[in-house]
Amino acid sequence: MSDDRAVGRAEPRSAGTRLARAVPLPWPADRDFRILSLDGGGIRGIFPAAVLAGLEARYLGGRSVGGYFDLIAGTSTGGIIALGLAAGLTAGDLLKLYVERGCEIFPPGDRGIVGRVSRRLRSWRRSVHYAYDQENLPRVLRETLGDRKLGSASNRLCIPSFDGEFGEVYIFKTPHHPDYRRDLHESMVKVGLATSAAPTYFRSLRDGGYTFVDGGVWANNPVMIALVEALTSFDVDRSRIKILSIGCGDAPYRVSGRKVTLGGLLHWHDIFLGAVRLQSQNALGQAGLLIGRDRMTRIDAPPDAGKIKLDDWRRAVDLLPDAAEATLEPDGDGVAATFLRTPAAVYAPVISAG
Repeated sequence: MSDDRAVGRAEPRSAGTRLARAVPLPWPADRDFRILSLDGGGIRGIFPAAVLAGLEARYLGGRSVGGYFDLIAGTSTGGIIALGLAAGLTAGDLLKLYVERGCEIFPPGDRGIVGRVSRRLRSWRRSVHYAYDQENLPRVLRETLGDRKLGSASNRLCIPSFDGEFGEVYIFKTPHHPDYRRDLHESMVKVGLATSAAPTYFRSLRDGGYTFVDGGVWANNPVMIALVEALTSFDVDRSRIKILSIGCGDAPYRVSGRKVTLGGLLHWHDIFLGAVRLQSQNALGQAGLLIGRDRMTRIDAPPDAGKIKLDDWRRAVDLLPDAAEATLEPDGDGVAATFLRTPAAVYAPVISAG
């Protein structure tokens, strides 16, 4: 990191953006390009972690599923899972982390009346202040990812965030193309915090002259980020691209009742949830148009999972592992046949001179 950035005189990420199209790297014509895309969703990240852990247990003898994908994109909790896989952890390790230590990040409080009162107080606090201690998540990430840098990742990664200093989208990328040198030395812990700094839940991350906010505010489903990355960075035919996209569960967002008859901020207070849901639908639709819906596999938690709050560790632990297991019963063989037949080619960073 330069001295200018260290003292807060950073430039927008868009500064110096190339106007010409990137020169794509060669890709073998007979090799598929397999993408894993992981949505945001707070502690509901237990679902994608459990789906991937189930695939490892059923089809890979416990080996990490990360070794079977050529690019992983993840937002917020999905970004943390992506970083964990690229750091050499298995999805089983990450599921255990979510189940056993998620309560440190989102303390569930007591059951019964005392617990309900505590949750209501926390909800009120969120209206004027962030809800959770910012030190818990960094501690867990440091103990999990250590001092690893993004440049040491064993997978190509795209991890979205939002920079509130300059008002720009921000995508952390591994050095998998000669143009990508900016994030080489960023710590995985920082990237994990930058993509998961959910407004009202956690304090925004100020670092290097930037103010990072959860990537879910603009790309909760990062599937189009991943697909555009594949098509622009590599000379790969779109017919060779296959995508496994995993969500965390979203209840349908409907406009009815007082939203229609009265309007106003009070009744539209949850519109952000609708925006997140619709962004995901749009991204999946666009990706399907580009490569064909038959080349995409979308796995999402059942609609009831959308009723689990992003910070409800107890309900997520109780319900989502079983939901993932139920999903794999009909779909696991197909996913394994499409994505897990052979490991991906070993990824090596592309470090250009200058």
